[in-house]
Amino acid sequence: MSLQLLGSPASPFVRKVLVLIAEAGITDVPFVQVSASPLGGEDRINTANPLGKIPALSRDTGPTLYDSRVISRYLDAHYNAGLYPEKRLWEVLTLEATGDGVMDAAVSIIYEKRHRPEEMWFHPWLDGQWTKITRALDAVEGQWMSHLAGPVDMGQVSVACALGYLDFRHGDRDWRAGRPALAEWYARFAARPAMAGTAP
Repeated sequence: MSLQLLGSPASPFVRKVLVLIAEAGITDVPFVQVSASPLGGEDRINTANPLGKIPALSRDTGPTLYDSRVISRYLDAHYNAGLYPEKRLWEVLTLEATGDGVMDAAVSIIYEKRHRPEEMWFHPWLDGQWTKITRALDAVEGQWMSHLAGPVDMGQVSVACALGYLDFRHGDRDWRAGRPALAEWYARFAARPAMAGTAP
């Protein structure tokens, strides 16, 4: 079976899948860089995923898969990577959804500023997106540190990629302030080869 991962290395959702691939030691899924945009990306990604979003995983044995969580579950199952352990599955999925939600809000802020003139920016909406991020990170700091300290899973990968994206695109906002445990955990996790090798 032939697989190809379509995406952009700047996307935290794509990075999440790339980290899984590296952590699992997968070597036969080539990465194909494409350009996606909410205002219309290139034909290759729009054909692969009618929503025009990245990442997308093309297969020669069936339709293209899209949404990072779908792709991650598929690759984990296909390669028996063990990053969705059955004993902690619901916690892993919830933490992954939390990390993905932080990414969603952080990317939405970038889209608002990149694709609308500054005089049209809706600041209450921008503030609301950042409030979602801070609320989610406070929850991770307060409730999830014991899980983050456990064996590597996709919940941890999602949170780490979300934090990396905050550093990458929102470095002027100090997400570490008031979250010493999360900041310390991220410093360790970001040093993993799979993270260091996929940094945008």
